[in-house]
Amino acid sequence: MSGTPFKVGTSGTSVNAPGNTQTADQVMSTVAITGGHGLRQPFFDPNAFAPVTAGRFGSSGRNLPRGPGAFNLDGSVFRKFKRTESFVLEIRCEMFGVTNTPQFGNPGATPSSLTRNADGTIKALNSYTETTSATGERQARFAARITF
Repeated sequence: MSGTPFKVGTSGTSVNAPGNTQTADQVMSTVAITGGHGLRQPFFDPNAFAPVTAGRFGSSGRNLPRGPGAFNLDGSVFRKFKRTESFVLEIRCEMFGVTNTPQFGNPGATPSSLTRNADGTIKALNSYTETTSATGERQARFAARITF
C-alpha cells in the first residue's frame, strides 16, 4: 500500500548546472505526510523542504518521501455451456479496477514554486506538494467464444 518514492528537487543553478535539478534542503527533521489530494491540499508538509540558494548541494536524501499508496482489485467470471460433445460456448467477463479506486500520482516536488507572503506564511502552493493526477478507472471486457 505504500507509494513510489520520489525526489524533492530544486533548481541546479546554485551549483552552476542550469537546466538540471538537485535535491532540496530538508529544513524539518521529519516530513509530515498529511495525505491531501487535489488543489490547495498538500500531500506532505510544504514547510519541510526549501530551495537551495547557496552554492552547494541540498541536504535532503534521494527518494526520501513516498507518494500515495495504490490499491487495485481485478476480477473475472467465466462460464462454459456444453451443447454437444464438440460444441462449447464460453461467456466471460473481465473487470479491471473493480473497486474504482483512484490511483493518485506523486505530488509536485519543487519547493521553489511555492509563493510566500511577506510574513513567511504560504500564499500559494503552485502545485508543490499537491497530487493533481489520478488513474485507475474501472474497465470491463465481455467476450464469447465458440469451440466446435
